[in-house]
Amino acid sequence: MSSDCIFCQIVAGDAPSAPIAETEATLAFMDIQPGSDGHLLVVPKRHSTDLRDIPTDDLAAVALESQRIAKHAYAAWDADGVNLLNCCGADAWQSVFHFHMHVIPRYRDKSKDRLRLPFEPGVRGDQELIGSLAVSMRESLDAE
Repeated sequence: MSSDCIFCQIVAGDAPSAPIAETEATLAFMDIQPGSDGHLLVVPKRHSTDLRDIPTDDLAAVALESQRIAKHAYAAWDADGVNLLNCCGADAWQSVFHFHMHVIPRYRDKSKDRLRLPFEPGVRGDQELIGSLAVSMRESLDAE
């Protein structure tokens, strides 16, 4: 636990939250800056800064709990879809440095859904660049 981490404080019960579900390894609670109605977070109870340092068992627990809750967003809130989102690093929009998964219900009714895509689906990328990035990632993975 990190004493200056708001999510650790929420897990410990020392900061207010609107809890949704709790398992041995995770806590789910409503996001106070929601992108859509029902936007919530699933966090591991043990502190990890981000995707790069979370233990695999905590990552698996967060992923499974996120999936379980996402399935219920359809019935509980009449969602039309769900996004799961993790942001790793400040340049990837991470603002709280305790690993967390966003479970974001999506709605056709835009009065319930304020999110917009930050890129254009259907616009093809530079195939040469894509190929060279694939090579560099394979090389990095092979060096592991």
